[in-house]
Amino acid sequence: MKGISRTVWILSLVSLFTDTASEMLYPVMPLYLKSIGFSILLIGVLEGFAEAIAGLSKGYFGKLSDTINRRMPFVQWGYFLSAISKPMMAAFVTPVWIFFVRTIDRFGKGLRTGARDAVLSDEATPATKGTVFGFHRSMDTIGAVLGPVAALIYLYRYPGDYKMLFILALVPGLLAVACSFLLKDKFRVVRTGAVNVRFFSFFKYWNQSAEIYRRLVVGLLIFTLVNSSDVFLLLKAKQAGLNDSQVLMVYIFYNLIYAAFAFPVGVVADKVGLKKIFLFGLVLFIMVYTGMAFASLPVHFYILFFLYGLYASATEGVSKAWISNISQAKDTATAIGSYAAFQSIVTMLASSLAGLTWYLFGPGASFLLSAAIAAVVVVYISSIPGKA
Repeated sequence: MKGISRTVWILSLVSLFTDTASEMLYPVMPLYLKSIGFSILLIGVLEGFAEAIAGLSKGYFGKLSDTINRRMPFVQWGYFLSAISKPMMAAFVTPVWIFFVRTIDRFGKGLRTGARDAVLSDEATPATKGTVFGFHRSMDTIGAVLGPVAALIYLYRYPGDYKMLFILALVPGLLAVACSFLLKDKFRVVRTGAVNVRFFSFFKYWNQSAEIYRRLVVGLLIFTLVNSSDVFLLLKAKQAGLNDSQVLMVYIFYNLIYAAFAFPVGVVADKVGLKKIFLFGLVLFIMVYTGMAFASLPVHFYILFFLYGLYASATEGVSKAWISNISQAKDTATAIGSYAAFQSIVTMLASSLAGLTWYLFGPGASFLLSAAIAAVVVVYISSIPGKA
């Protein structure tokens, strides 16, 4: 396939297997947590805390990867930690243990993300960044289809047996780790000797980065504040009367749309501009969250999750491609990792805020607030110069 190298293919397969493991559990995670006594508010705090851990570690390990000029150790160990965390979730049901295991999983994501995205950036040219990142997101999201399908089939035969799913998720996780060892660092000068990279040293990159990077990241972070965990979308569907199987089906449908459109949308973004496609995605987000405030029938959720899949395909890979295009090659992992670190700090607030707003005022208020602030972000992002 034109523009897609062997390295990109392997990394994409690794992500496919990892997402298969993760997405076997993600749509049933809120159902499982509620079954062991977690409240809506505590679920929000858990998801926000886990994402904050992932983000802060993305910043540190992204900076460390750039400093020592190594990528693959971060990629391989990151996928390994995420793989072994899955069966650990079923071992105990105490809140402290659940927080600990989710932290290991998200720490693994933080360990690998900056280095992996830097490899993807190195495998592309400025004119093909959308294509490469879009292809990776598409393959990654195929895993997000396979995982829930496997979970749906299993729960159809063994309703409510969530714990075994966490154990079965180890299999695709280990396949991802095995594939990651097919990758090797390119020939580059590797820094040896003592390396002094402080955990929060990536914050210095903010002052060293280009102004357009800072302006873009500010806009993305404001949006992140109202873009809480997808868990709340699934909980809304559940609250509206969908059973476990229907919740899984609508989530599978969303990921099918995401997987189908991520690659072609990335190709289009390279042609018409990353900025235009990203803004299009934000408009779709506004439509989805406004609709979620009033949705009550299964058909409503299929329409909204269709639009949500288009939104994801127009923003997830495109935002990383945009950041990598406005950053120097030597700082790619730091630039993406630093953004992810700031993003996850805000995500912790976002999920907690969504949980609190839901708890105090109901889901409608939570979704409408997100849509309103996202509209402000559209205006702000539009003011950033250049078509990217």
